[in-house]
Amino acid sequence: MEESLHPSPQHGKNSTALESGAIRAQLDRLLAHPLFANSKRYPALLSYVVEQSLNGHGTDLKERTLGIEVFKREPDYDANADPIVRITAGEVRKRLAQYYIDPSHAHELLIDIPAGGYQAYFHLTHAQEQLQATEPTVALESPKKTRQLLSFRLLVAGALGFVFIAGLALGIYWESAKSIAHPDMIARFWAPLTSDKGIATFCLGEPALNIDAASVQSLNSVPSMGKQEPLYFRLHYAGHLALADVITLTRTTAQFEKLHKEFRVLPASQASFQDLREGPDVLIGGFDNLWTLRLTQHLRFGFESKDGVALLVDRKSPNRTSWATAWDLPYQKLSRDYAIVVRMRDTVTGQPVIIAAGISEEGTEAAGEVLYKPEYLSELLKDAPNNWEQMNMEAVIETQVIEGHSGPPRVLAAEYW
Repeated sequence: MEESLHPSPQHGKNSTALESGAIRAQLDRLLAHPLFANSKRYPALLSYVVEQSLNGHGTDLKERTLGIEVFKREPDYDANADPIVRITAGEVRKRLAQYYIDPSHAHELLIDIPAGGYQAYFHLTHAQEQLQATEPTVALESPKKTRQLLSFRLLVAGALGFVFIAGLALGIYWESAKSIAHPDMIARFWAPLTSDKGIATFCLGEPALNIDAASVQSLNSVPSMGKQEPLYFRLHYAGHLALADVITLTRTTAQFEKLHKEFRVLPASQASFQDLREGPDVLIGGFDNLWTLRLTQHLRFGFESKDGVALLVDRKSPNRTSWATAWDLPYQKLSRDYAIVVRMRDTVTGQPVIIAAGISEEGTEAAGEVLYKPEYLSELLKDAPNNWEQMNMEAVIETQVIEGHSGPPRVLAAEYW
């Protein structure tokens, strides 16, 4: 159990004073560490955010305020043209994750700045011990593979730490508990993968990477970022890892953990064809995961980019273009997202595959919910053939997006073969 130390008016004066002293001492340790000491921007932002949060002004921390107060920008500066706050905050989050993954810091007070805002939160917890206990088991094949994965695992570990901290408020454990009430359908859906003897590979997209559309015949080039913050590139500022993908990862690995099945986690750019051929695969993410694009390019429903629009297309109805989002749509205006859920025996890898992939991260999270929430899986399977367990399946999912959060997934179309 974690104890939140975010000061609020409800705390007593003595308690707040004691907590503030411990928090400032931890801040000093962070600022003295090489991850921060060798920079000017990162310590400046971290110090300001922590002090403002300690003084009860955390909810007032906005991008423009930080640009003016920390980086001395003019009051009317264009935050879209000069994203210094978002870039610096993303780097600070990454460096905090790198700091706390070190076992020597396991017993230190945790300072966290969750993505989506700039308010700092403080926790008394053995953060890294919990992280190691809950982090997916990654099977490492060689020292070379270990070196290749180290950077990515730092990001995953940091994001997982945030997920389990935020999870107490978001109800992650409560939702997982609900699934236990209806384990049979979830287990049957995952059976082709969990019963396979090979090592399973969870392959995550990398939002900060530019998609090389030439490698996928069905894709055109993705437009570059304009002055407004486009939908796809928003994640560039968030530490190069989509939180929705990590949430989906932590919840779907439960099917393997409870059966003590071996699995590994790989970024899409480092997952080789040989890796995917060694056992069942779970692909998370759409346009930011090249393996998703390659394995779905011949399915009925798949991803395409055309004339500045991100599309989920029905290839049996080529004129259907309603499942679309403009690439240059400001992320704050996104109100609806689309995704696909796939369970199939892939003819390319020869392995069973499950895919949860949205146009944006909200779509991916909604697709992921279908994979571990029995009420949504039941909705997907209500019109399925009686022998669906022996069949391949693919479905299109729609979700409403409200204030950056996905609503319940709704099945728009499905196919079984």
